[in-house]
Amino acid sequence: MAPLAVIDLGTNTFHLLIVDPVAGGGFRERLRLRKFVKLAEEGIGYIGPAPFRRALDTLKEFRQLLDEYGVREVRAFGTAALRTASNGEALVAQAREATGIPILLISGDEEARLVHQGVALAVPLHARPDLIMDIGGGSVEFIIANRNQVLWTQSFPLGVAVLTQRFHQSDPIAPQEVQYLQAFLREELAPLYEALKRFPCHRLIGSSGTFDVLENILADPRIHALYATIPVRRFYPLYKKVLKSTLQQRVRSVGLPPVRVGMVVVCFILLEFVLDISAVHTILISSYAMKEGMLDRMLTAEAS
Repeated sequence: MAPLAVIDLGTNTFHLLIVDPVAGGGFRERLRLRKFVKLAEEGIGYIGPAPFRRALDTLKEFRQLLDEYGVREVRAFGTAALRTASNGEALVAQAREATGIPILLISGDEEARLVHQGVALAVPLHARPDLIMDIGGGSVEFIIANRNQVLWTQSFPLGVAVLTQRFHQSDPIAPQEVQYLQAFLREELAPLYEALKRFPCHRLIGSSGTFDVLENILADPRIHALYATIPVRRFYPLYKKVLKSTLQQRVRSVGLPPVRVGMVVVCFILLEFVLDISAVHTILISSYAMKEGMLDRMLTAEAS
């Protein structure tokens, strides 16, 4: 069977995943590539000329790789930045003209469904509810689910690119900026707070981005191939350290990728807020997220 591919055009990062379907179900990974395009570098409402060019160049590179690997089917989907930007549709049209890759713009709710589908492939869900969280540049998705069903889900336009531009102006971040951001989150994430009262969760399952940083710094060596585990208590000393750090200190920090140092402070404030309003005592970092959810959907459609 010829390879399949998924392209995730996120607000900060473009991802390409190429796999071989496996007889009887599942897939074997051939190539996993990410490019930090930073579509929201000049704001979430408009994709500036530089990120616009980076996006097209990256998709042309992806096109070459699709051809090299003999990919027979590709699904490409755009998320918050492409949905929100006034010239997002123009980028989609130019990308298709230059590469032949059709790009589907998906809603925040669809993002959440795909995140859940992907995470469930990597992390065994329990009878008790788990909170699943995917932090993107333009939006953040929350899902409360157990092994049998999705109990609650919502996407919020509170991605870290958006929050950083609005709240993180000082270096290091000023206490007043932290307070403003926390007050903003209390108001905007009120539906999450209410959902957690209805469905208390003791595990937070995170995917990609910020959670990769947490794994690099805090996690023990993996016991399970597709997810890592971190006790929540390990997060707080790192949180306090990052909150007091300057940009240059974060650049020199071991475990922080250069592309994450600008937004990690706001990411951690968001994460600390979620931990504070929940009963979570364990963080799990899933290797699978939205891309794998889309891939699973493709494979399921083929099998039916």
